[in-house]
Amino acid sequence: MNPGDLDRTDPAGAVAAAAKRVSNWGRWGADDVRGTMNFLDADRRRAAAALVRTGESYSLAQRFDMDGPQKGWRRRTNPVHTMLDTGVDAVHGDQGFPHGIGGADDVIAMPLQCSTQWDGLGHIFDHGVAWNGRPADKVVTSLGDLVTGIETVADVIAGRGVLLDVGRAIGTDGELPDGFAITTEHLARTIERQGASAAVGRGDLLLVRTGQLTRARRDGWGDYAGGPAPGLSFTTADWLHGTEIAAIATDTWGFEVRPNEFDHAFQPLHQVAIPHIGLFLGEMWDLDALATACAADGVYEFFLTAGPLPVTGAVGAPVNPIAVR
Repeated sequence: MNPGDLDRTDPAGAVAAAAKRVSNWGRWGADDVRGTMNFLDADRRRAAAALVRTGESYSLAQRFDMDGPQKGWRRRTNPVHTMLDTGVDAVHGDQGFPHGIGGADDVIAMPLQCSTQWDGLGHIFDHGVAWNGRPADKVVTSLGDLVTGIETVADVIAGRGVLLDVGRAIGTDGELPDGFAITTEHLARTIERQGASAAVGRGDLLLVRTGQLTRARRDGWGDYAGGPAPGLSFTTADWLHGTEIAAIATDTWGFEVRPNEFDHAFQPLHQVAIPHIGLFLGEMWDLDALATACAADGVYEFFLTAGPLPVTGAVGAPVNPIAVR
């Protein structure tokens, strides 16, 4: 499917048709809670470990601090870090500990999806229905995600990572402009240019670099959080399903192209990918240093570990992904 085939006036129809084509409901049984993460098994994880060549490692997380991307939309704020005990307290003898010992403690308050994170399977619904066809009100309540909480995949997100640096392959000076819709053709062209190590297949943890974070780091956050952005076209839904990847992450706030490709729509690819494909989406990942290293030696595959913070019942969680080459 090409972007030109989309009827901009009918997002509901496009979502319904795509959901029918790519649904994984029941594929791993009625009780499944891991969706596409089922593609990432022990054999693939063991094979991925053999990809480590140099031992060089790269954190793919943005900093978690007040100088972050969030603007307060839907109460998403940047982290607030507060010290509970400090060196000042220790020097002044205010801590009450014996024999001269002192210490420091701190606390952080933040939305779980304010920076580098995974969207869990309880994050998005389609017409009140969650992953695997469950009624959303039976899955996520005020107590949290009672079925597919992010803790259910805390121990399995480690395997073969693949970087598709679409910003370098297709863009100008390593960056795609805001509003650029990445199609299946763009992904195929990037794979062809990067070579055999960029082949994408079952169980892979796919990373797509657009270069938008590079631009935000240079020019300021602006509307990075929720504004126009390059991203995946809605028409990639069939490709995302057919490749049988375990997860996909981008360097943008919302994974898919913004503005979205329909009139009066909001994140329609999320509406298909999460509740129907069962696909885990990562957002706001920092792929720049890794991309530079991959471009230098032409190797775009690596071992990647990216377990989320296992907050019980959370529908998304912060992560510090580590790529080892």
